[in-house]
Amino acid sequence: MSTAADILILSNGPGELTTWVRPVLEAIRSQNSHLDLRTSLILSPCPNATGNEVEIGRSLLAIDRIQGPQHFWKFLLSGKTAQNWDWREKGLVLFLGGDQAFTPIIARRLAYQSIVYAEWDIRWWRWIDKFAVMKPETISRIPHLYASKCTVIGDLMADVTSPPTQEPIQPYSLLQPPLTELIALLPGSKMAKLVQGVPLTLAIAQYIHQRRPQTQFIIPVAPTVEVSTIAQLANPEYNPILSYFPGVAADLQQIGDQFILQTKTGLNVSLYTQNPAYPLLSRCCFAVTTVGANTAELGALAIPMVVLLPSYQLDAMRAWDGIPGILANLPGVGGFLAKGINSLALSYIQRTGKLLAWPNIWAGSEIVPEFLGRLQPEFIGDRILEYLQNPHRLQTIRDRLRQVRGQPGASQKLANMVLETLSQ
Repeated sequence: MSTAADILILSNGPGELTTWVRPVLEAIRSQNSHLDLRTSLILSPCPNATGNEVEIGRSLLAIDRIQGPQHFWKFLLSGKTAQNWDWREKGLVLFLGGDQAFTPIIARRLAYQSIVYAEWDIRWWRWIDKFAVMKPETISRIPHLYASKCTVIGDLMADVTSPPTQEPIQPYSLLQPPLTELIALLPGSKMAKLVQGVPLTLAIAQYIHQRRPQTQFIIPVAPTVEVSTIAQLANPEYNPILSYFPGVAADLQQIGDQFILQTKTGLNVSLYTQNPAYPLLSRCCFAVTTVGANTAELGALAIPMVVLLPSYQLDAMRAWDGIPGILANLPGVGGFLAKGINSLALSYIQRTGKLLAWPNIWAGSEIVPEFLGRLQPEFIGDRILEYLQNPHRLQTIRDRLRQVRGQPGASQKLANMVLETLSQ
């Protein structure tokens, strides 16, 4: 008879759900053969959240139970979920995003074991049972007495590109084989990024298309974003940022099950809605993206990219952690404070050369170019054209991305830790 046990996953933002929670859950399911497991996901508040994390969890994770962040504090303080969940006698709390401090509090209340995935820092080592650590040097920063709690598993983001199913890619009639030059546009998954990212990436695509008509473009639509939202942000009646890019406005067209943004100059950008989009992304020779977890996904796929952080609308960027995030979101004065905070932040990044894209952070140097400020599509477009016209430069970036992305298998190692702990 199999042993019944609960796995309670603590997480927060959309990036963690797609790049950490999904591959770990898939690995647990594929390796488990003797435990009757019930998986629950409790989300804590996150400044980068979109409000659709519960829907993402249901669509991508096939989780048994999910509670949204609006109920988190009550659960943390009282131990009661909004739907008064029951808990099995045997269980484990698995931290995959948020504040590590939540883990020992919740594990102690449920009398469960605890495992924390520690990407950069190990905290609360006295009260957490085990740590799955990304890099061995992280362990050296804690007292030697607690080092035995730590197991180096590698980077979970190296596993994100394994598709959860073997379902075929949806038809893509605009792309006639062979696909010699396909570029992905990733303007973001949150409104603050999309408002600027959609017009800018369309302007870059139009500039490239006018000079290389054979180039085709796609937007892999994030699971938190509606096609209608992308269409609105390409319409100057809804998005004033388009005034910076004359002639870039696009209309939404539908051909069968496919949605296409079409400009008056003849540029067609297909909106790809299947998630995850890795099978199609892997066919791209280049990507234009904003900062975020998507740079890790593109890096894991070894896709050359440029990473953009535009600043046309400083008061729209409010997804900061801690006190800056609180100040930027205050009613009334938040917009004014956001402008000041973002201006200082951009100035600091430019002055210090701080790296923003995950592949660059991993390498400690710039593998893929990063651009920030009031970006001109012609300038970015020319940089991309230089790469497209020099295939050896693209290959150099691919090779370096493969070197720094780490070996896959971290999610399988973490799954082993979970299953072994529950079996003891």
